[in-house]
Amino acid sequence: MAKRIMVVKKEKCNPEGCGGYLCMRVSPSNRAGKDAIVKSPDGKVMVNEEVITDGDRIAANKCPFNALEMVNLPEELERDPIHRYGKNGFALYNLPTPLFGKVVGIIGRNGIGKSTAIKVLADVLKPNIGRTEIEGYEATHEDFIAYFKGTEAQTFFEKRKKGEIRIAYKPQQVDIIPKQFSGTVKDLLQKTDEKNMFKEISEKLELEKFLDHDIKEISGGELQRVAIAATVLKKANVYFFDEPTSYLDIKQRLKVSKFIRSLADENTAVMVIEHDLIILDYMTDFVHLMYGKEGAFGVVSMLKTTKAGINVYLSGYLKEENIRFRDHKIIFTKRPPIVKKSVHKITSWNDLSYKQGTFYLKIKEGSLYKSETVGILGENGIGKTTFVKILAGEIKTDDKIKMLKVAYKPQYLEISDELVVVILKRASEKYGSSMINSLNLKDLMTRKLNALSGGELQRVMIAKCLAENSDILLMDEPSAYLDAEQRLEVSKVIRDVIEQTNKSALIVDHDLLFVDCLSDNLIVFDGEPAISGVVNGPFEMEKGMNLFLEDLELTFRRDDENNRPRANKFDSQLDREQKSKGKLYYV
Repeated sequence: MAKRIMVVKKEKCNPEGCGGYLCMRVSPSNRAGKDAIVKSPDGKVMVNEEVITDGDRIAANKCPFNALEMVNLPEELERDPIHRYGKNGFALYNLPTPLFGKVVGIIGRNGIGKSTAIKVLADVLKPNIGRTEIEGYEATHEDFIAYFKGTEAQTFFEKRKKGEIRIAYKPQQVDIIPKQFSGTVKDLLQKTDEKNMFKEISEKLELEKFLDHDIKEISGGELQRVAIAATVLKKANVYFFDEPTSYLDIKQRLKVSKFIRSLADENTAVMVIEHDLIILDYMTDFVHLMYGKEGAFGVVSMLKTTKAGINVYLSGYLKEENIRFRDHKIIFTKRPPIVKKSVHKITSWNDLSYKQGTFYLKIKEGSLYKSETVGILGENGIGKTTFVKILAGEIKTDDKIKMLKVAYKPQYLEISDELVVVILKRASEKYGSSMINSLNLKDLMTRKLNALSGGELQRVMIAKCLAENSDILLMDEPSAYLDAEQRLEVSKVIRDVIEQTNKSALIVDHDLLFVDCLSDNLIVFDGEPAISGVVNGPFEMEKGMNLFLEDLELTFRRDDENNRPRANKFDSQLDREQKSKGKLYYV
């Protein structure tokens, strides 16, 4: 098998723009008379990977549109891919393995094949075992059994062949549900209820308040829980959940995690893709790591216990496979309680209130200081976005808040056909290539906003917000759509900008690890969703986290290997000990 592949990103290939197949003209193999890079029937280019040499990397590098990418595969990859998206397309190697009685997680960067892997297992995608030369080839049960001979996966596919595996699958994109179904939430769930457990599942996932609402009118968080309920109401013994906590607040994430954990028993296997490392740790027993090159290839690692797997992922090195998939370790600083870095107050507000319809928001007095990043924690529907909009001046109140220039990144991102390079003009001028490289935006510059994925659009809008002329940055859910690594990279970029510019930042987010990495102080919301909210703080981190975690009945410790925050199991010895001392946040 070739130890290198060349991926052609057809959507980027522009023969007219490069003066007519530049890659074909500069390819050393082509110039030596071989058909290495050729014109395909669709007018784009095609690569014969059995012919190319390492010298053809020059052809990929010369492409002005980054449409070609030559990738060296790990030497340890001995087999063909389990699936390849056409000749010169993305290649997936190996598959994760469901285990009965356990919850197995998958962790890895975006664009590396996590969703593809569980679609294959869930029989949603028919793989071709790399046989792209046969158009429309679909692997048979026998192909799978032979491919995974001698592994746990062989047993899974043997059972699937015999009809002993019954599958339920929750896709990543829950926003497509309203386009596929019409009617109320209750109508949808009763149609999918194969277990006669509609009432019980509705109560467990707290759906009662909106069961009679039209499916097209509920929020993202409500839609996510409806999708989970619809999946679980199917008679199945293997459940797949692709990002089940996106759109959910922290309290809902914990409840959903417990619920998903409860599904696994000796007759039932559960598999989950999750980017929130605290929730992944809390929810799963084992994990598979996925590594490779985004958009080019992905490899599924051997199974590891959750603690060991997450720590290996953060270390960037798979010892058993002898693979270094990142050139640096991710280590969390054991920060002491933050003492105010600045005495220079940038703005403040007195006690004030705001009423919108039946919702009432009470804001207690507070202040923001220069070079300070404040995390904002609270449930959905409790007024966090409203508070941010008041400070941003988008919502006017009777109380005058001393407000300076504000850069605001909203929760819901607007798209247009504008080019990324235009949107990021100020970021490029202000920070040069450093921010573009840190947020991995270089390849996006010639694309339009409406052609970007959710994660790509999020990173573009974060960069735009950071570069605006402002005194205060207000960001609403900047971690949404980002993978675990991207979240940590974004937190570092935001902190660096705040320290360099003396701005202050307010960050609303539901990923506790992200908030912990980023924040100097915390604002904590309490109240009743959709009824009322109360804004408390800013507090120092320890006080703010203790206040927030007390309501969740949760305690945290730091991992002894890399200092990452980890939730203690409920009622464990450490959980009871920390609660007795009133120190819920890192003893």
